[in-house]
Amino acid sequence: MNRTKHLWKRLNTTLGRSGMLSAAFLAVVLLAAILAPLVAPADPNQSSLLDAYAGPSGAHLLGADGIGRDLLSRLIFGARTSLLGPALVVGVSLLLGIPLALLASWYGGWVDGVIARVFDLVYALPGLLLAVLTVALFGPGLTPAVVALSIAYIPFLARIVRAAARQQRVSPYVDALAVQGFGVLRITVRHILRNIVPVVVGQAAIAFGYALLDLASLSYLGLAVQAPTADWGVMVSDSDALLKGYWFQVLAPGLLIVLTVLALTVLGARISGEKPPGYLRRKRPAQTAAPADASGNDRTTVGAAA
Repeated sequence: MNRTKHLWKRLNTTLGRSGMLSAAFLAVVLLAAILAPLVAPADPNQSSLLDAYAGPSGAHLLGADGIGRDLLSRLIFGARTSLLGPALVVGVSLLLGIPLALLASWYGGWVDGVIARVFDLVYALPGLLLAVLTVALFGPGLTPAVVALSIAYIPFLARIVRAAARQQRVSPYVDALAVQGFGVLRITVRHILRNIVPVVVGQAAIAFGYALLDLASLSYLGLAVQAPTADWGVMVSDSDALLKGYWFQVLAPGLLIVLTVLALTVLGARISGEKPPGYLRRKRPAQTAAPADASGNDRTTVGAAA
């Protein structure tokens, strides 16, 4: 019991109020995506023209879209594709980027120089442009977009891992482990990488949000997830709903995208040790002591007495 209480207190101290709220929101979204067949009130692709643009009711808690599909069910099932793509992008980027970053930080010299120049070259290519070119070559779909964005996100994550690993590389404990005969693989994986896990996890969360935005943009343009698959980006692209005045059909998925990206950004910043944004942090005004005169008396008090 005491151990659980200590872990909870430590987590609360690390994440803060904003981080805990972000983690709770993301947990709800993730659970809804995993348990979508159980919690969704209807089939996301089942349409009924009689319910087209129906308002909130017992049958459709958030209403229905232009062809009578339940909006809440599509939002819940849309979380699956909206989160799966960014998860693949970040996972592949970390899988390919971390070994290169550790290799560059350990050996340095020309090895570090070559890897850093490759990172700079890939980083100079806009991720969305690379994804559009890939889709133009292989056709629209989630797989080409994920592959292209995974390549584009490798330097985004690997450069941060490389910088953090280089700081650990010059630490005394690394030299002590090397003197004891430990190999490079063991030192880098079991010690250096272990010590920079908060930085890696935090930046991965932030990159997840960016990837979610990129894939939602591609789905909005019809280049990634294709209709009628339930996806937040696809749902935002419903221009007919806007033209007919049913703005909530587009606002709901758009708001979910914004809130999810914001929660990922705040949570990633707190995990990696960065300060939260000022609008999410309460800050007490600093109290400035009144200057004292040569005799050590408070000038304000002395002036008032005079």
